[in-house]
Amino acid sequence: MPEAKLRIFRADTDSHITLPYADAGVKAGFPSPAQDYLSESIDLNSELIRQKESTFYARVDGDSMEGAGIFDGDIVIIDKALEAHNGNYVVAYIDGEFTLKKFQLDDSGNGAWLIPANKKYRPIHVDANNDFRIWGVVTGVVRKFL
Repeated sequence: MPEAKLRIFRADTDSHITLPYADAGVKAGFPSPAQDYLSESIDLNSELIRQKESTFYARVDGDSMEGAGIFDGDIVIIDKALEAHNGNYVVAYIDGEFTLKKFQLDDSGNGAWLIPANKKYRPIHVDANNDFRIWGVVTGVVRKFL
């Protein structure tokens, strides 16, 4: 059964908080003295959310997606209006539980696979015998380091 739990929250898209933004980018190599200024501002809602009416957040509880760069405690941004395609990361409802996995239709077209990104876990096959639906497609991840 799915090993990760998700706590789902509605996105607050009515708030607009602009933050200072260095439009020159942040170099990962040798620092440039020309980057010692901020010239713009950025609103994370407008950058991260495409469709505010169908967007939710969920806090990840589990390690099954670590290989995809999604870690325990991260917040995933989920758009319920998007159709899932092979290779998308999705929040799926399966047999009474939510899980976060990579989506892949099976070769027969009669089911799908929910694939973890951690070798400790096995892929989950779903078909007509499961109570299964894609709840939403993951469009981003927010991680706090400190």
